Amino acid sequence: MSPSEVPPERSGTGGTDGSEAPRPGAGSGPATGAAAGPVDAAVPRRHPRATLTTTTARPEGGGRAAPGDAPAPARQWPLLTVLGMAALGLLVVGTDLFPQSFRVGTLLVGVALLTGAVLRRALPSVGMLAVRSRFTDMITYGVMGALIVLLALMVQPAPWLRIPFLEDVLHLTVT
Repeated sequence: MSPSEVPPERSGTGGTDGSEAPRPGAGSGPATGAAAGPVDAAVPRRHPRATLTTTTARPEGGGRAAPGDAPAPARQWPLLTVLGMAALGLLVVGTDLFPQSFRVGTLLVGVALLTGAVLRRALPSVGMLAVRSRFTDMITYGVMGALIVLLALMVQPAPWLRIPFLEDVLHLTVT
């Protein structure tokens, strides 16, 4: 088949990356390379196995925490519990009503995350509190909550908890 006999629907088709493959005999004239022939704009350049994702899998335990006919707050009570505790902690920190409000508010935020880890482990369905797999959620909520509580207990001045090793690490990183 000569270059003049190439069907129009095949002219200009190239690789899957959208570049045009040189046509047979295209290197013999003054124009060479990718711009050697006309490009058929009507032919979409897609991967042959490209599919459109229409749904995603719900995380394990991501079902409603209450029946479907219950009002929305009742269906999402685990998430609202965790968010309420965290909001209360931020409110305590923000208002600064008493001398240790920073420490108490930060402890409430850490306890809220630890509560989220416990709820994620104990309940079969926690609604929107389920983000990924049960194990991943428990580890993430638990580690972050424990770190926040630990740091809240060790904050200066007059820490409620002293761990000499961690104090040395802190002093090495700050100074």
